[in-house]
Amino acid sequence: MGDEKKVAGVSPCTRCRAPAVALVRRTGEHLCAAHFVASVEREVQETVERTGMIRDGDCIAVGLSGGKDSSVLLYILSRLLRDRPEVRLLAITIDEGIAGYREETMKAARALTADLGVEQFVVSFEDAFGRSLDAFLQNPAAPNPCTLCGVLRRRALQTAARRAGATKLATGHSLDDEAEAALMNVLNGDLKRIARTGIPGNAFVPRIKPLGGVPEKEVTLYAVVQGLFLPLPECPYAGQALRSEARTIISTLEYRHPGTTMQFMEGYTTLRERGAHCLEEEGATGGFTRCEECGEPATGRRCQACSLLASLRDE
Repeated sequence: MGDEKKVAGVSPCTRCRAPAVALVRRTGEHLCAAHFVASVEREVQETVERTGMIRDGDCIAVGLSGGKDSSVLLYILSRLLRDRPEVRLLAITIDEGIAGYREETMKAARALTADLGVEQFVVSFEDAFGRSLDAFLQNPAAPNPCTLCGVLRRRALQTAARRAGATKLATGHSLDDEAEAALMNVLNGDLKRIARTGIPGNAFVPRIKPLGGVPEKEVTLYAVVQGLFLPLPECPYAGQALRSEARTIISTLEYRHPGTTMQFMEGYTTLRERGAHCLEEEGATGGFTRCEECGEPATGRRCQACSLLASLRDE
């Protein structure tokens, strides 16, 4: 039959024989646009259901940067939760204050929340910490831009989520993102950081990662197919992060040896579980106390955010 033939060298969809847009390595299927979208959404739904990360009565705050990953997360959750009125969905956008970059992504985030009818909360570094990221980085004592940004953004997200009444904070980390973070933890050789589980009760709004089982390429293609992919500028500080090197390692291995990322994460999960068990046997709590300045969880007298802010404070 004509509709079962390849179109201009494109493989037919395994399920309906329409032209495929992707080869999904985790299933071995060639999928057309419609079946590919359904496949990604089903993977997210199964992750949510398997882990019980979203329950009735939850208020889910999505960390929405305006980039493709967080936009895909908000879009998919809005679809999956549309028949669950008992679950509230909102978005939190952090404006770090990066000239020539953040303006466009902020605009994209506002447009998406307006289209989806999702309430959005916007918090700037200037409001939360008194300065923009660009201003902080003018200080010669400032650390790597991504380190500073990551620590302060996490604090701002947590504070905003708590104030908004969120019970869960959802981030757009994909399978690749999780593998990159895991690789960095392994390279740092800190077992307590890998296995740390002893967070004081109710200290943080719990984080969830519904896209954690979806490869980055599939997240990107989903964004393209659903019209969520915009030609946005790249953060000017991105190339200075250790994560960028970890990303290169992971992507190279995955290209040469398909399935490596998933296998690495399975091994990492086992290592994390065993490490957590060892800490429990030792009676350890992960070394957490309370920051003497802000009351947030800390591994010393001060939490990371307060320590960084103190080091950058004007004399």
